[in-house]
Amino acid sequence: MPDGDSAIELGLVERIADVPAAEWDACAGSGNPFVGHAFLGALEESGSVGAATGWLPRHLVARGGDGAILGVVPLYVKSHSYGEYVFDHGWADAYERAGGRYYPKLQAAVPFTPVPGPRLLARRGGDGAAVRAALAEGLAEVTRRLGLSSLHVTYCTEDEARLMQAAGFLLREGTQFHWHNHGYAGFDDFLGQLASRKRKQLRKERRDAVAGGIAIRRLSGPELTPKLWDAFFRFYISTSDRKWGSPYLNREFFDLLGRRLGDKVVLVMAEKDGQWIAGALNLRGDAALYGRNWGCRGDWPYLHFECCYYQAIEYAIEHRLARVEAGAQGPHKIQRGYLPAATWSAHFIADRRLKDAIADYLKRERGAVRRERMALAEHSPYRSTEHDEPDDARRG
Repeated sequence: MPDGDSAIELGLVERIADVPAAEWDACAGSGNPFVGHAFLGALEESGSVGAATGWLPRHLVARGGDGAILGVVPLYVKSHSYGEYVFDHGWADAYERAGGRYYPKLQAAVPFTPVPGPRLLARRGGDGAAVRAALAEGLAEVTRRLGLSSLHVTYCTEDEARLMQAAGFLLREGTQFHWHNHGYAGFDDFLGQLASRKRKQLRKERRDAVAGGIAIRRLSGPELTPKLWDAFFRFYISTSDRKWGSPYLNREFFDLLGRRLGDKVVLVMAEKDGQWIAGALNLRGDAALYGRNWGCRGDWPYLHFECCYYQAIEYAIEHRLARVEAGAQGPHKIQRGYLPAATWSAHFIADRRLKDAIADYLKRERGAVRRERMALAEHSPYRSTEHDEPDDARRG
């Protein structure tokens, strides 16, 4: 599938295994583990992603004239809109009520993973701008050639979103909550930047979370045994049952994750009386710690905050990571130091009438999202005046 530039040839592959890991990762880089060959391959090999789950891989690959891989996009044919976290159910319903066929559609994303990061993956050292432009044009062309209603590039970078906008895509904004490391020497240093009332609340939550002999451990690499994954998977299943009815990830996926990306995994587990009672899964990138899944057995006050938010902040400070991204949703994260941040997606809509309707909707939605983000930011727990001093200063 030529893209109009004789130096770049585009094609689709049906399995990530058809692309050598070293070649894929030369495009994906090391900064974000979710777009790497190991993570995406574990999803496919475990069967968490595939035709049976409604995520059919059709990855886009850009090659040079010599056949070398210059760029890739993780791409899937979808028969539903689950596991995406950027919701288009309303678009699908409206289009099908009008006589259109919304599904199947194309999704350029990391399945089940609302983590912002690159989607137009270009090999470093070459003309990355030209490759990303070719990939963007190629995504639109694939949508047209397959006769599909739409293509959705979710949780991409803002730069990628702007590039795709120039190629005729519609942009959508969202909001997540991220914690930023301002060179803190330790957790108490971070607490010192909070307003007094918030600081006291966080200290109380941390104290109460481990009351009654609860111990918290962080585990990585060879510590990630099958027995440990068994315990965490039970927590994951329990949370899935409560939230959306069926789990997206199967047990084999976690074994593959531990074997292939164990050095990137930070599994926070809570133990009481020799039994695991809760766990939170994180993956580490070059500059950030990414919170992913949480689950527990029983009702433990503040344990969710400790395992998911405070332990992640401590880890980021200790390892000098720039930020913690705690996943989708959750304004309650603001009071724990996680502030609202913009997220981006880009949408190619083949039907002109549907595109016009969605463009009008997104314009109104974008204004509402930005106003909400500004309103949420006003609830920041950080000190805003010189009169709100750290506790130690007050005592002195």
